[in-house]
Amino acid sequence: MKRQGLTRRRVVAAGALAATGAALLAARPADRGAPHTGDFAAMAQALKAAGLALQPTLVVDRARLRANAAKVRAHVQGRPLALRLVNKSLPCLGLLDEVGAATGSARQMVFSLPYLALIAQERPHTDVLLGKPVPAAAAAAFLAMPPASGFDPARQLQWLVDTPQRLAQYREIARGRGQPMRINIEIDVGLHRGGVADADTLRALLQMVQEEPLLRFAGFMGYDAHTQKIPDIAGARARAHHDALAAYQGFVDVLRASPLPSPSGPWTFNTAGSPTFRLHDGSGAANEVAVGSAMVLPSDFDTPLLVDLAPAAWIATPVLKVGAFAAPDGVGALGRLARAWDANERTAHFIHGGNWLADPVSPPGLGTSVLMGLSSNQQLLVGSGTQALRPDDVVFFRPRQSEAVLQQLGDIAVYEGGRIVGQWPVFPARG
Repeated sequence: MKRQGLTRRRVVAAGALAATGAALLAARPADRGAPHTGDFAAMAQALKAAGLALQPTLVVDRARLRANAAKVRAHVQGRPLALRLVNKSLPCLGLLDEVGAATGSARQMVFSLPYLALIAQERPHTDVLLGKPVPAAAAAAFLAMPPASGFDPARQLQWLVDTPQRLAQYREIARGRGQPMRINIEIDVGLHRGGVADADTLRALLQMVQEEPLLRFAGFMGYDAHTQKIPDIAGARARAHHDALAAYQGFVDVLRASPLPSPSGPWTFNTAGSPTFRLHDGSGAANEVAVGSAMVLPSDFDTPLLVDLAPAAWIATPVLKVGAFAAPDGVGALGRLARAWDANERTAHFIHGGNWLADPVSPPGLGTSVLMGLSSNQQLLVGSGTQALRPDDVVFFRPRQSEAVLQQLGDIAVYEGGRIVGQWPVFPARG
């Protein structure tokens, strides 16, 4: 009887061990690797053929860019909404020209004096709204050195003002130069980053504009991206959007009750951004939406409102070295365990550059190692080896954002129809 009980316990123990082993095998990471396919394989070949696979390069797929722009344009067409392109998110004249042609928009939102000067000189037909208030000294410097292109600040530029103090400074600039300045007032519709937050302050600003013949009221700018970035707890996003619309309408009501005369054309009531432009259909107070990053769709903009758009920009960089992954001294044993456990930790790929605001997307199955930090010089990407990469092959990263990232790597390579058809210089990395 005792032997029978012992046998039973052994059977139970063996079963438990087998179940544990099966559970461990089930938990073992699968091989996620594969070679480049489809568009990435063709793009890699095109970069090599153009001699652009020698160092990190920003690549834009022109067909995808145009398709995204067409979808953005379709949202505003037939509605009382204008489209303004966000300059800092598309920091390249070629990129802005392409999107401007595809959308029919000659309006831009500009965020710094250097980019304002560049656009005024190189694209003098552009209608400009400042996207943030600039110091009075910067405004005075721009007006003191007007572009030779024919750009007319008094007609084509709206200065953004957020406080009575800044408006008073701008008023002194206008008086000192005897030159009209168009004034757009930043309003706080819930983001609380700045701008006029109450009716009394707005009335004071409107009165200052009314009393100064050289100041011309042009409209409002109310940025509402917070409505899609806050945690969506118990309908918080929907409530925030509703409140933002109501706040905007309240400021417009104060304006319409003021003594300011109505303009010969419409005022500019700007709102939105890439995360929120599709929440506006022209039925609210706003008559203009700003869009930039959605045109190239970096990964931070993968949201339900933009699900029909496609990524159109990547960083391509060459592989420098490939071999078995050997963790640095001090964690060598952990590296051996990682290789034994996870097939995706077996092969090391050192690339040219790295540590961008971007993530590897092709070939699939590449990632960083927790045993070795990031590097801006030769970043390590580990994988299973089924990516079949060799030195001089190309790895593609998808940017998380477009502003700043698109300017880090020099001229943008333009990919279309299986080949590189041109290069677009980017803005200087400032602003």
